[in-house]
Amino acid sequence: MNTYKPLPVSFERGEGAYLFDTKGERYLDALCGIAVCGLGHAHPAVSAAVCQQAKRLVHTSNLYQIPLQQALADELCRVAAMDRAFFSNSGAEANEAALKLARLYGHQKNIDRPQVIVTEGSFHGRTIATLTATGNRKIQAGFEPLVPGFLRAPYNDLDAIRAIAENSSDVVAVLVEPVTGEGGIRIPGDDYLTGIRALCDEHGWLMMLDEIQSGMGRTGRWFAHQHSRIQPDVMTLAKGLGNGVPIGACLARGAAADVFRPGNHGSTFGGNPLAASAALAVLRTIEEDGLVSRAGELGARMLEQFRQRLGGLAGVVDVRGTGLMLGIELDRPCSELMQSALQRKLLINVTADTVVRLLPPLIVSDEQAQTIVSTVCGLVEDFLGSGQ
Repeated sequence: MNTYKPLPVSFERGEGAYLFDTKGERYLDALCGIAVCGLGHAHPAVSAAVCQQAKRLVHTSNLYQIPLQQALADELCRVAAMDRAFFSNSGAEANEAALKLARLYGHQKNIDRPQVIVTEGSFHGRTIATLTATGNRKIQAGFEPLVPGFLRAPYNDLDAIRAIAENSSDVVAVLVEPVTGEGGIRIPGDDYLTGIRALCDEHGWLMMLDEIQSGMGRTGRWFAHQHSRIQPDVMTLAKGLGNGVPIGACLARGAAADVFRPGNHGSTFGGNPLAASAALAVLRTIEEDGLVSRAGELGARMLEQFRQRLGGLAGVVDVRGTGLMLGIELDRPCSELMQSALQRKLLINVTADTVVRLLPPLIVSDEQAQTIVSTVCGLVEDFLGSGQ
């Protein structure tokens, strides 16, 4: 169906940070499937895990125990300091699980109409519930009636959440991105997540973090909230978890970990042996190769280089980022830069109309990172210099 407007290129194979099109032309991938292929393309460890598992067993359903799924849950809960995991097939499904968990949590506390606080400019998925939770009116338009049960606050505004707390007795949770992805790589103030954590503790709410784009080492920590040294009650993951094999996860701890009971939620494919084997290979590779700290160090260098070259340029509103999650905000729409970059054999993205978004793989080399910086700077300078 006519749901995308793809760029005029088709890729047939990948190797590390590069993709090769059907004509054999090589492109440097600074988007990695929208923060999905954190280990790059055709990573040997992931390829081997998928091939070996496909020869043994792909799927049984969750009617039976799945040892690989349990092993993955154990590893994720270890690095995330969480207690339990539910596996889905996507980020939207992981967020659906979190929203259902929040509502059930509220009903168990005798709240008849539980409400979840969400933020403007957020993105949580395209199912009806996650679409409603998303703070983007353009994405919601045409899909009314939206789902009730959400209260909205501006992003990075603790006072707005405090005001909601004073005027609503049926809030059960706050769902927020530690760093907005689709919303333009916005990084909140240092006290934002700690403040939300304190409010949730004060009012008995669940703190639910959408780490679908910011998780799995991308920001220089396993999960972006770890920069703030707080712990959520619920956290959702997907994208980089499977390096391209579809898998999502909803992790929970404490009281939130015991909300679901058999029959409350489920997934036919979620956490099947094939997806679990891929995700286990991803986790082990990230840890063994030291890619979390590498993302933080390399991202900081790239951010500094972008700021030095573009920071004072007329038309550049802001240059921001954390780890390998970088954004360059311009003062005008700039989606045509994706096509311009394609012509220079570089894959980038423009989100929120005016933000050049860069999400290179965690395995990107110093030389490749320098190419990304120099090419993107040249693209932005040419674009602004032409008066477009």
